[in-house]
Amino acid sequence: MYGVIIAGGRGTRFWPSSRNDNPKQLLEIVGKDNMLQMTIDRLKKIKNLEDIFIVTGERLAPKIQKNITGIRKKNIIIEPSGKNTAPAIALAAMHIKRIRENALMAVFPADHLIIGAQQFLKTIRSSVRIANKKNGLVTIGVNPTYPSTGYGYIQYNKKIPELNLNAFKVKAFAEKPHLTLAKRFLKSGDFLWNGGMFVWRVDIFYKEMKKYMPDLYSQMNKIEKRIIAKKDYSNIWKSVVSESIDYALLEKSNSIYTVKADFKWNDLGSWSSVYDVSSKSKEKNAIRGSGVVIDGSNNLIESKKQFTAIIGASNLVVITTPDATLVVPREKAEEVKDIVLYLEKKKRQDLL
Repeated sequence: MYGVIIAGGRGTRFWPSSRNDNPKQLLEIVGKDNMLQMTIDRLKKIKNLEDIFIVTGERLAPKIQKNITGIRKKNIIIEPSGKNTAPAIALAAMHIKRIRENALMAVFPADHLIIGAQQFLKTIRSSVRIANKKNGLVTIGVNPTYPSTGYGYIQYNKKIPELNLNAFKVKAFAEKPHLTLAKRFLKSGDFLWNGGMFVWRVDIFYKEMKKYMPDLYSQMNKIEKRIIAKKDYSNIWKSVVSESIDYALLEKSNSIYTVKADFKWNDLGSWSSVYDVSSKSKEKNAIRGSGVVIDGSNNLIESKKQFTAIIGASNLVVITTPDATLVVPREKAEEVKDIVLYLEKKKRQDLL
């Protein structure tokens, strides 16, 4: 089996710590290693793992090479430009197909937190068995612990388990819901969070891509010919449509299965998620670095270079870097990406 790590994102919700040249996946958010290195180390424990590929952009590739260990330079697949997950995964599948057409590939985001090494390996083993026995595409789902409006959902057929592996046929995918709908999903008992983790055989993926993403299938074949000829394929890549793998393929295919994750998972999608996984005082304040909260609770301070204080306020996220400070209510942490859009509009490259 081959591991594929999607590492081209910018992590805009993690501004001001996450920047174009040092995005979220290269930050040390939990533990002593950056998120990408933690993902690499996790995958290396999978039995029968043959190799790992990383998909990223041209600008980030040198930085990734410098900040990780255990991956050969030739295993970093460079996208000429970011095109969302469907083209990124297809590009990795094409490289693996050139090694072995029926090889298994397991796809993971670079920057998620997974707790429970043995449970993770058990989930992967179950996913591999389903992918092989059912000739299907497997997406790993996470049991929801609260009605999140920040995750997509997977609806599954809970009445018919597959091979006694905590695996089920997928009925439908749902985009990020509003709160009332999220509560309904949780109450129904047949929805999982969509963790963006997949396992399938390359030949099965290509078969489904040809059926449901014919344009991308054709473009990948053209790109492969260019790669074999050692020629540039950036002009072909320009015509590739930016689409998520969920929308482009998984929501259309009839061969989708989900395996319930046995491990604890957090996508660390915003500073609010960092608060959730951080150690806290008895007043429920999380201070990462140097700071204090007086007469306040449920705050997150991330301030590694300077002392930061909060007085008489609660439920805030305060992030300081040498050149910027962010103050935002925790419930608005998802909207930090809007600051990045503002800075882009103002052409403040020094803060991006």
